Amino acid sequence: MGGMESKTKMVSKEDALPGRDSAMKVSPNHAVLGNPTKPPFPAEMETAMFGMGCFWGAERKFWKQTGVFSTQVGYAGGFTPNPTYEETCTGKTGHTEVVRIQFDPSKVKYADLLQVFWENHDPTQGNRQGGDMGTQYRSAIYTYTQDQLTKANDSKEKYQEKLAEKGYSTITTEIKPAPEFYYGEDYHQQYLHKNPNGYCGMGGTGVACPRGLV
Repeated sequence: MGGMESKTKMVSKEDALPGRDSAMKVSPNHAVLGNPTKPPFPAEMETAMFGMGCFWGAERKFWKQTGVFSTQVGYAGGFTPNPTYEETCTGKTGHTEVVRIQFDPSKVKYADLLQVFWENHDPTQGNRQGGDMGTQYRSAIYTYTQDQLTKANDSKEKYQEKLAEKGYSTITTEIKPAPEFYYGEDYHQQYLHKNPNGYCGMGGTGVACPRGLV
């Protein structure tokens, strides 16, 4: 099997890399927002998690939203505990690159975060996002409550209608209860703040996501 083909095919649990017990060490405070990047977070905050391609650009989209308390990038949805970036890039961890978000629901609604998610990548591309190829770039919504799960599925259904009107194919976004989140390396955290001219692979379809999704 070719290298690119192996990266776009989901690895089995049995064939996944073994990983490690120790978690990645990251800075305790967000480089932009100044708030904590590790729990415990304030009790009034809710948590969301999205995968939408390269996590550098995705994280910036969310930390700019009013009401977002903190963001962290990492890996989720696969099998390898505490993977490195290099391991994830092999396609042998099963993880996708994700952004975990703590937000104040009195200032920003989960539906607003869903709109940011849908409009800033192409959720129909499967195991890729633009020129980035592999299972680590697959689209995903990982939910923390039944309400989030319901809203995520409802928004998918409504956005699918809008995409179909513009000739796009079926949404491939993985939607399921949140698996364990593994922090990415510290240099990945708030990467585009630390490297303003760094690569940002964010590119939406140009199709607006309806307001009042649910």
